[in-house]
Amino acid sequence: VGEEVTLKCSFRSSSPITDSLTIDWTYRPFTSGQMETIFHYQSVPYPTIVGKFKDRITWVGNVAKGDASIAIQNPVQSDNGTFICSVRNPPDV
Repeated sequence: VGEEVTLKCSFRSSSPITDSLTIDWTYRPFTSGQMETIFHYQSVPYPTIVGKFKDRITWVGNVAKGDASIAIQNPVQSDNGTFICSVRNPPDV
């Protein structure tokens, strides 16, 4: 709580990295609730502009190195939940 936290995500692809590569981070709170997309990447990072993570997510990854990690500033106990990183690099699935 209170310190920046990095959510690590690494990936490998048999296809070359192109502008078609997309990364999506989703979040679901432990106390039930809807799954929500909190970060999207396609050539450039698109942190969420709504919800509890607005203005608190930073891209810290490097797709050329197979890194899709993000950081969350000022985490609080209510941020607890399940975070899922999904990487797509067509045609590799």
